[in-house]
Amino acid sequence: MPFRPWLLRIVANEARNRRKANYRRLRLTLRASALSGPEPTEPSPEAGALSAERRATLLHAVNALRDEERLVVTCRYFLELSEAETATVLDIPRGTVKSRLSRALERLRGPLLVEEAQLPSTQGSERPNSD
Repeated sequence: MPFRPWLLRIVANEARNRRKANYRRLRLTLRASALSGPEPTEPSPEAGALSAERRATLLHAVNALRDEERLVVTCRYFLELSEAETATVLDIPRGTVKSRLSRALERLRGPLLVEEAQLPSTQGSERPNSD
């Protein structure tokens, strides 16, 4: 087995084992960053608040996924692995990677679309209703 997939499989297994601890650490980091105020490169406090809110919503939505879906999303988007590499790392068929990723992205769309619909308009006018 090539070195990279072998190493990434070890990382994936460790991620499964430490999920709860990492989630608690992440929540603590988000709270600490919220207390420290906006970063100097941010254009305004409003933009910083919206960015932190979007990040928190995304992380909450990703953490709410089932373990197998979260691992596929992590490999594909956070580790930037190809479908083939993801399949090798997780020891699943490539078609399973595609189907899990599709289901995971569909589950992520719901909370993210709801959050975006609740954001105030940044151009001073209301967004049209797309019913």
